[in-house]
Amino acid sequence: QVQLVESGGGLVQTGGSLRLSCVASGGIFSISFFDWYRQAPGKQRELVASITALGDTNYADSVKGRFTISRDNAKKTVYLQMNSLKPEDTAVYYCNQVVLSRGINAWGQGTLVTVSS
Repeated sequence: QVQLVESGGGLVQTGGSLRLSCVASGGIFSISFFDWYRQAPGKQRELVASITALGDTNYADSVKGRFTISRDNAKKTVYLQMNSLKPEDTAVYYCNQVVLSRGINAWGQGTLVTVSS
């Protein structure tokens, strides 16, 4: 059974930084693909950043150069370092774990990030 627990959200001023963490249970972390998504009030959930099992990363244009996704296989944790935050980054951020070969597509409960202007 896969379980994801996010943390690190909070209230920050424009230009500030936060680091989100996503701790995964189960023994398949090292072969998993991870995404961070976000959903702002009244908007659809959108992909923010992705990291493959080999550590290759991809970012939405809106966060390139400001956000960094990383993973620590030993700690079974995925991170999202968010710098130069803007009010439009305000959203609930969700961690997603995918292992296509195992039919796994798991979501965390979300963590709220609020950026004040």
